Amino acid sequence: MTDTRGAVTDVASLTFEQARDELVRVVAELEQGAPTLEQALALWERGEALAARCEEWLLGAKRRLDAARASTAGSSDGNGAP
Repeated sequence: MTDTRGAVTDVASLTFEQARDELVRVVAELEQGAPTLEQALALWERGEALAARCEEWLLGAKRRLDAARASTAGSSDGNGAP
């Protein structure tokens, strides 16, 4: 089980893949049932933070794609040529 009491990696420092993988582990632990209510709550809170981190990464990626598309669309000269 994930150690929810000790030093836990700061969610803000995780890559998308790290946050996603840890979130999968947290969900699996919750599905198996934590030994105590306190541990279940700590896992839930960690899962919420990890999900929020994944959403931040995904929103950032969407903004980058949108900007790239806008840049590509803005660079055409009106004759259909880029």
